[in-house]
Amino acid sequence: MTLELQKSTPIRLRSVNLDERWLQDRIVEDPSLLGLGDLQIIRRERSQPSGGRIDFLMFDPDSDTRFEVEIMLGALDESHIIRTIEYWDIERQRYPNFEHRAVIVAEEITSRFFNVIRLLNRAVPIIALQLNTFRFEEKIILHFTKVLDVYEAAEEEEGEFAEQTDRRYWDKRANAESLAIVDQVVAMLPKTGNAPRLTYNKFHIALGTTSYNFCWFHPRKAASYCHMHINVGAEKRPEIIKRLENAGIEAGNHSRSSIRLHLNTQDISEHRDLIADVIRGAEDLSHR
Repeated sequence: MTLELQKSTPIRLRSVNLDERWLQDRIVEDPSLLGLGDLQIIRRERSQPSGGRIDFLMFDPDSDTRFEVEIMLGALDESHIIRTIEYWDIERQRYPNFEHRAVIVAEEITSRFFNVIRLLNRAVPIIALQLNTFRFEEKIILHFTKVLDVYEAAEEEEGEFAEQTDRRYWDKRANAESLAIVDQVVAMLPKTGNAPRLTYNKFHIALGTTSYNFCWFHPRKAASYCHMHINVGAEKRPEIIKRLENAGIEAGNHSRSSIRLHLNTQDISEHRDLIADVIRGAEDLSHR
């Protein structure tokens, strides 16, 4: 089939009498337009104690992450950056048990302000989206481009600066069945190999042996499953995800060379050999 070339015209929304509220309405209809995944909208124009309203508060249930989203038509400016970071900070203090991401959306992000938010990105997890709008006949095409993503420190850096706790902290914090999955996964490591090393931190439990950590657990408070990140290496990651998905285990990409997955007791009971193979491969990779 021969593809037909169609010419479209780049525009700004205000040039066709469309405003920020119109754009918000389209995002309400389909939050996936932003390209941040299958997010749920918790609140639109949420009032803040300091005054003002955050455009959107969104939530990713798979990772327990909240997104504080600020939208601006036209070019990004200082007040937009400050407002976004302020709202992010208020929400993370209000709900400290969730991960939080500040999301800036603008029609133009100049190199000057891109450099500013890039420098801030190591301290504040900022995602910058540039909205490109096109007109084709009587249709409007919206395309959000991620020009800056959250800075990804190596997993070891995350563990190094995390606030450490102990097992008692997690016994009180997590669902017993979710926490038991951590112990079952640790038990999959060979008894004749390197002794497992569990590090209990405030927001995750890290697993390693004699080298780098290779697995990070996020036990749930109420749910019986456990959310996990496993460093399996970029080369083998697609194959491992496919094997897990074929077994009915929810899995996907995370970070540069890690996978994310949810495990419950049924998964371990029915697919113990497969999960053990993934865990042992990750442990072996941590020594290379």
